[in-house]
Amino acid sequence: MPIHDGWLSTATVLVSPNADLRPNPADISLLVIHNISLPPGQFGGGHVAELFTNNLDPKGHPYFAEISDLKVSAHLLIDRKGEVTQFVPFHQRAWHAGVSEFDGRAACNDFSIGIELEGTDTEPYTEAQYQQLVEVTQCILGEYPAVNNERILGHSDIAPERKTDPGPAFDWAYFKNILKS
Repeated sequence: MPIHDGWLSTATVLVSPNADLRPNPADISLLVIHNISLPPGQFGGGHVAELFTNNLDPKGHPYFAEISDLKVSAHLLIDRKGEVTQFVPFHQRAWHAGVSEFDGRAACNDFSIGIELEGTDTEPYTEAQYQQLVEVTQCILGEYPAVNNERILGHSDIAPERKTDPGPAFDWAYFKNILKS
């Protein structure tokens, strides 16, 4: 699964407007894993893609009225079946991390790639998601050498006061074990 011009060749592409130029496109050195489900705790329905492309209907669910004006995106979404959608090319800055800090540097969006897993903090992720995440991560590690195993973190690691994802349901030990095998 090669990367061409910042796009993962096997991903479905849905371009998000919620991205811009990185201050230094060569400074990609962090991979951030998130989770998302819309409405909360529900999977499928395409609502995450609608949010990331600014097409979420605020009348579609009471929760959507609260978030439909957000301007957010990740580079990738891996759904429960392991299908990958890419919203932003890797060389651009996706708006996924918000107020964040890692290794003494603020504004992690400037130097990170964000991957959303369709899920919640408490519901186990699927085997298809882990397998796809490993494949995608291996591609990213090959393409962006400043990203390494110590620089693969959860959203909760870079914004601990605000965020809990990917949550206790994400099996870091399992992910790291299959990543290195």
